[in-house]
Amino acid sequence: MTDPVGKLPSELDQLPDRDAEETAEWAASLDAVAEHAGPHRAAYLMRRTLQHAEKAGVALPRLLETDYVNTIPTSAEPAFDGDEEMEARITAWNRWNAAAMVTRGSRFGVGGHIATFASAAWLYETGFNHFFRGKESDGSGDQLYIQGHASPGIYARAFLDGRLSEQQLDNFRQEAGGNGLPSYPHPRRLPWLWEFPTVSMGLGPLSAIYQARFNRYLHNRGIKDTSASHVWAFLGDGEMDEPESTAALALASRERLDNLTFVINCNLQRLDGPVRANFKIVQELEAQFRGAGWNVVKSLWGSAWDELFQLDTTGALVRRLREVPDAQFQTYATRDVAYIREHFFGAEPALVELARLLTDAKIAECFYTSRGGHEARKVYAAYKAAVEHKGAPTVILAQTVKGYTLGKGFESKNANHQMKKLTIDEFKGMRDLLGLPIADSAFADGLVPYGHPGADSPEVRYLQERRAALGGPAPARRVHAAALPQPEERAFKALYKGSGKQEMATTMAFVRLMKDLMRDKETGRRWVPIVPDEARTFGMESLFPSAGIYSPLGQTYEPVDRDQLMYYKEAKDGQILNEGITEAGAMADFIAAATSYATHGETMIPFYIFYSMFGWQRTGDQMWQLADQLGKGFIVGATAGRTTLTGEGLQHADGHSHLIAATNPASLNYDPAFAYEVAVIVKDGLRRMYGPDAEDVFYYLTVYNEPKPQPAMPEGVEEGIVKGLYRFKEGSAGADAPRLQLLASGTAIHWALEAQELLAADWNVAADVWSATSWGELRRDALAADEALLRGEQRTPYVTQALEGAPGPVLAVSDWMRQVPDQISQWVEQDWSSLGTDGFGLSDTREGARRHFGVDAQSITVAALAQLARRGEVPASAVKEARERYGL
Repeated sequence: MTDPVGKLPSELDQLPDRDAEETAEWAASLDAVAEHAGPHRAAYLMRRTLQHAEKAGVALPRLLETDYVNTIPTSAEPAFDGDEEMEARITAWNRWNAAAMVTRGSRFGVGGHIATFASAAWLYETGFNHFFRGKESDGSGDQLYIQGHASPGIYARAFLDGRLSEQQLDNFRQEAGGNGLPSYPHPRRLPWLWEFPTVSMGLGPLSAIYQARFNRYLHNRGIKDTSASHVWAFLGDGEMDEPESTAALALASRERLDNLTFVINCNLQRLDGPVRANFKIVQELEAQFRGAGWNVVKSLWGSAWDELFQLDTTGALVRRLREVPDAQFQTYATRDVAYIREHFFGAEPALVELARLLTDAKIAECFYTSRGGHEARKVYAAYKAAVEHKGAPTVILAQTVKGYTLGKGFESKNANHQMKKLTIDEFKGMRDLLGLPIADSAFADGLVPYGHPGADSPEVRYLQERRAALGGPAPARRVHAAALPQPEERAFKALYKGSGKQEMATTMAFVRLMKDLMRDKETGRRWVPIVPDEARTFGMESLFPSAGIYSPLGQTYEPVDRDQLMYYKEAKDGQILNEGITEAGAMADFIAAATSYATHGETMIPFYIFYSMFGWQRTGDQMWQLADQLGKGFIVGATAGRTTLTGEGLQHADGHSHLIAATNPASLNYDPAFAYEVAVIVKDGLRRMYGPDAEDVFYYLTVYNEPKPQPAMPEGVEEGIVKGLYRFKEGSAGADAPRLQLLASGTAIHWALEAQELLAADWNVAADVWSATSWGELRRDALAADEALLRGEQRTPYVTQALEGAPGPVLAVSDWMRQVPDQISQWVEQDWSSLGTDGFGLSDTREGARRHFGVDAQSITVAALAQLARRGEVPASAVKEARERYGL
């Protein structure tokens, strides 16, 4: 009798077997089947039993892989709700124009991609004709994350629909003239069409998950009924290798986001060759998604395969399909039928017998073209199953041929991602295959023509009627949000007056301001606090009981700190998004909230607070996505600077995020020194981003964890704070004392003020201290002045005006690399020098780190004397004497 638990240790060994004899009988039955009918039959029976158990509600782990066949058999496909022939003609026009647009553009060397849309055309067309809800229906419509490389096909459909002209198609990838089309989905470049930028691969799937989650957040908080909105993300199978693509799968299933569908175009090819040359990407993805708790629908084979599966009475065909690696299957699509008979069907006698029943034409149809992703009925069935599935998100794995209908020169070729054009003869072959009425004479000038059946043709009327029934054109971006009222002044006044003798870090000042703003009657509920599991680090735990942490399940447990004032409170209508340890997820949250004014017509005010080192450095690509998507809100780099976070060391010491932020044109970057500066900047940010003349920008603020007494706001400094520079404290010394200007940002203002005292007391040097709240905004203004000069307009940069006539040299200092203040040096008329924290960070006290980098008060004093000595305003010996006195 076979050992029922096998030879290897198992978790079942720990469980009592109340009927060992029955267990042994099951095992013996399985052994008998394997011996007499073969192991494949035994495996089939086991899988059938597990499937039956799952349907019966027996709690068992799910199978992670199913056979390499369609999830929905032909016999179970729903009735197709449309005119299949008409939709085929529409798809044919769109295939043609997508290829024509890229080919015509190749004359100018601007590139483009043809093969991706060719493989995915039916995946999009079926959705546009039957599923994707537009913005003009009730609610917000659906959100479509279009695969970037498929953009020519979307432009072709918009052309057929009358939303784009031939001239615009001919300006594909030629935007400088103002009437062109961007290469990929870029909302900032074409804001009426594109809603989500996706071509930085991996960010689309991550953002789609958090968008679906944010839709639920809005609904559960009572801000917008998003129950009818569905998020569709179109992805490539190669794209799924990006870590961001699968980073949040568990979140989507954990929160039961059945308002989300991934459509993965499994054409088995990435940019250079096969996705999984020696393996099977569909099976890998199925296991990955099933393991994460998703509903998986495979649409692999077209209807031509039905006959083959019916003839497969032994299961040999299904076994062979499971074992053939993707690269070999790609080869079948490019070789003759004799090769397929030998290398595919010749693998075992049962397949040889099956192949004898098949004509060459049938084999060619199956292996060259018949894929689930190329048939409207198969795609329709998969989409319908996805939207009707409840309790979990769905992924559709649709198998296609990359370059489908583009001819033998394109289909399944490793290089087809880089192939930018078809020849005239290849276009004529494509025309004949698609049955398009385009005469040979249309090619007379050597250019492939665009094709259009006419604005009043049956095809266009059908297309427009389908879209009207679904709520208008798609994709589309609409902005209907009204300006938000400014919050009450009292929230800001609390910081204007300073903290007196009490010490307070600017991180805490920001959090206090946010807490007060969230209480505002008009706009308080629109704030979206986002934090990646560091709320307590930033002093935000006081928000837990008052605002609540968002959870779609509410709080199903009794919190361990329930008796404390600031207990951990989760709520279905919670306001805080506490994402766990995922800056990428928190940033995806931010993007969804920052663009809700367009996606849902509901303006939200997100603020995302994080360790500054783990913001721009880790998720800078998402900051570009945010800018492209025209997002608004406050990104806050807390515990900022290279020396203020004591003892943490190299990977926590940020001295460069302002440099990275400076590369993003939509980011307004501030490094405030005092609490009142934080208040002024946030107030102005609310005006600029959410006022009547709202701008498509976002703010990056750096705040510090170093407690300091916060001074009251001097009179008349608001303009300087916003523009980036104002004189905070004028220096004083004896008569005829040398003078210089100390410019400092953030926490460095305190070192500069101490240096100001040392220079006056020890060296009779008068130093004016300036607060440089934004090196970046000073530079932005100066660049605008330079651009005006090219247009013949004379304008002096603000930094030049502010420092005009200020005596002596300028010494800039910050807790950042010297390149940060050096951004403005060319517009400063005085002699310029800077100090900063270049190099890797290190673990030490604040004082030790600042001495190491040479930015403490004593180092500033010595550097200032050196500047003056070079000008002959103090003796050179003073520099040596100062170094010795201060132990440098």
